[in-house]
Amino acid sequence: MGLRAQLAALASRFKQEVVFYRALHAHPQTPWLAKALLWLALAYLVLPFDLIPDFIPVIGQLDELVIIPLLLYLALKLTPVAVRQACRDTIRVAQDQK
Repeated sequence: MGLRAQLAALASRFKQEVVFYRALHAHPQTPWLAKALLWLALAYLVLPFDLIPDFIPVIGQLDELVIIPLLLYLALKLTPVAVRQACRDTIRVAQDQK
């Protein structure tokens, strides 16, 4: 598998995950705390301020790689398995119809 194919597969997987988190946030049975953590992860990604400033070498860039996945992990842990599976199934059905 070439580099171009690997990047295409990674981009496709990233797009699927974004759609999943949007569906998870929109699901009525997702707990409010999980929804708040999803919003917090998005805000931390797009807002210009960080807990650790980016001008600090290495650690300043790595904080996004630690904090955002941690927030997403906590949101998933707070969400019931049935809700997560329902969102995955909805996405799979929508992709199969395309």
